[in-house]
Amino acid sequence: MADVHPDSKEHLSELLHLGLLVPDSDNPDVLIAVDPMQLSMTLSSTWQRQALELLSRAVALPGGLQDLAEEFHAPKEVGGTIEYVRGKVLINQRLRQSVANGVEEILAAQPGGPRPPEVLASTIQQDLDTLRRGAEVRTIYHPSTRYHQPTRDYVATLAEAGGQFRTLDEPYTRLIIIDRRMAVLPVADDLNLAAFIRDEAIVNYLAQEVFERNWNRGLGFDGDRTVPQQVISRLRQTIIDLLLQGTNHRVIARRLGISERTLARHLAEMREEYNVESLFQLGYVLATRAAQAPVEPPADFQ
Repeated sequence: MADVHPDSKEHLSELLHLGLLVPDSDNPDVLIAVDPMQLSMTLSSTWQRQALELLSRAVALPGGLQDLAEEFHAPKEVGGTIEYVRGKVLINQRLRQSVANGVEEILAAQPGGPRPPEVLASTIQQDLDTLRRGAEVRTIYHPSTRYHQPTRDYVATLAEAGGQFRTLDEPYTRLIIIDRRMAVLPVADDLNLAAFIRDEAIVNYLAQEVFERNWNRGLGFDGDRTVPQQVISRLRQTIIDLLLQGTNHRVIARRLGISERTLARHLAEMREEYNVESLFQLGYVLATRAAQAPVEPPADFQ
């Protein structure tokens, strides 16, 4: 190779690189030509294998870096979880387990009228134990619970032990908040499916912006038989509104969470109070009085 003309060295190096020339095994200074056909088959096989290896690496690369990419793009603050539990039995079991572990605060909004007596009886002992351990328990009920003797007895017993209750004559969502760390609420209108939320931001929002606002608008309730006049007036106005819409007595009673007997008593007392004989006349009198009532100026202009 030392005798090769300088102008031919570049071509010679290329032939050696391609493998068309190889040193003789007995005399390395002597170059031997290789069969081009055989060389092409060998190179083709080698390059195909290398190409497949590169293709496999290219395909596998995104998956191999997936965990790293997720960590890179993940937010610095990690939120909580939302677990869906189906079935009232499982939902109540999960709630009882959460309370049995020891809690400091329970906030509950229970719309829909009086709770079944068997439910009250099954929970009163655990609720008393929770209060006696020093927990704060606040509950919002519908005003119709004031007419329900089992609920009044339940409220009176827990109020004596430190429980706090109010009634709210407005639409509100069923909600339970435990220690401001977990919130439980139904999914849509399906009471058989509940969401257990353990995200601090969401739970705090539900506590402050939903429960506390409703609590502040509620009226105190300690289980006493005496019903505040404000509750009576609003309940009766709702009865009249539903009657004028053509709603029958059974539906009105169910919607308000009172018995048909209680509804009939309210209607009789209203007719006597306004000295009318028919429900239509009663509705007309109430509507006329409402239209003639003076409008209070906004607080900012007083």
